[in-house]
Amino acid sequence: MPHDPRPHVPHNPDVTPALPDLLVKDASLLVVDGERELPGGWVALTDGRVSAVGGPGGEPEARRTVSAGGRLVTPGLVNTHHHIYQNLTRSYAPAVNGSLFDWLTTLYPLWAALDEEAVHVSAYVGMAELLMGGCTTSMDHLYVHPRPHLIDAEIRAARDIGFRFHATRGSMTRSVDDGGLPPRSVTQTDEEVLADSERLIAAHHDPAPGALVRVALAPCSPFSVTKELMTATAELAERHDVRLHTHLVEDPDEDTYCQEVYGCRPVEYFEDAGWMSDRTWVAHCIHPDDGELRRLAAAGVGVAHCPSSNMLIGGGTARVREMRELGLPVGIGCDGSASTDHASLWMETRAALLLGRYRGGPTAMTARDALDMATRGSAQCLGRADELGHLRPGACADLVVWDLHEVALAGALSDPVEAWLRCGPARAWTTVVAGRVLVDRGEPVLPGLADALRDHARIARRMQAVV
Repeated sequence: MPHDPRPHVPHNPDVTPALPDLLVKDASLLVVDGERELPGGWVALTDGRVSAVGGPGGEPEARRTVSAGGRLVTPGLVNTHHHIYQNLTRSYAPAVNGSLFDWLTTLYPLWAALDEEAVHVSAYVGMAELLMGGCTTSMDHLYVHPRPHLIDAEIRAARDIGFRFHATRGSMTRSVDDGGLPPRSVTQTDEEVLADSERLIAAHHDPAPGALVRVALAPCSPFSVTKELMTATAELAERHDVRLHTHLVEDPDEDTYCQEVYGCRPVEYFEDAGWMSDRTWVAHCIHPDDGELRRLAAAGVGVAHCPSSNMLIGGGTARVREMRELGLPVGIGCDGSASTDHASLWMETRAALLLGRYRGGPTAMTARDALDMATRGSAQCLGRADELGHLRPGACADLVVWDLHEVALAGALSDPVEAWLRCGPARAWTTVVAGRVLVDRGEPVLPGLADALRDHARIARRMQAVV
């Protein structure tokens, strides 16, 4: 049972209990967590928390009731790796068929045009898309900083929406002039990065239970920052008790680079820099050898598995089954909006199911395994396994009612969870974050979305030089 941060109130039989704020009922199946499923279930939400769950009958009265209409209800999905700003350069033709390094060097000059307006608008649109795909919590890895206060702009978008958001202060300090990949225009000095990291933690990080906004520290990759910055960032995270994130062993070129520059493989460099800890989760983790995988597992390092990006870029994919068997926390990530080109965590969860079975055979991955990664595994990566990724009483009030068209579901009678990923496409019919309905009957309940889309089109056309 997760810790419930609310103060204990002694029972008084003369006081009528307050009504729940929201009741979601009439589910075909309510998935509470990986151990408990309730056919015909309901869930009551009070003060931003799950206050009760149950099966048919016994539903409490509530201030507002939402009928799931016989649909599947799950905990909200949790996105462990993303680059939201990249939705401004989706499917950019000159980059779509390149290797990872080709793709990066093509797009870095475009991203040098980012400013506060571009980041705020891209974040607003990206979070709307995440909500529509059943995501109620997302991190974002913003590592391009041609101008100041870009992360403040995306946090502002999250607060405008009411989205649960972990901003990660990304960084790059090794430009092409220093033997790295990015142009000087999108890099900073170590001192600038550390000072802004301190500022963002002080201004925005909320360590309280149920927080909507948290901050983590996230140098982009071993080949894009100095070792001194990697080490200093780990020390800063320890001092402020925030989490750490980076890309690790994503591409064979990364191994070659680390061998040439540092004289060791990326995981050894990562460990030597002070990052081998359960404070850390990494993106991709495709190319560790068996010994490195065991060392990562022993340290409690989490992994953000990004199946669509891995397949589209063609650099391989994480050994998810082996990782889970070793005890690594494994979550699901969308990855960049200019590599994956969408922000549907349902699509990523389905891709994880398919890719897991492709790699390991029909018993290697089930729909419940994939759902567990997208909920409890992802929450563990973000350090919030106590209150996210499940619907036990005391959890944050984040859930999704899923919709599949009746034509797509025709004949799917025996297992709603398997049908959820095997049939499709699915979309969020209702998405609830912190007890607030942000998607209703399949549509985002976001008053600023029309303006954001209009501004997004203007900025994207300018950035891509499309007349």
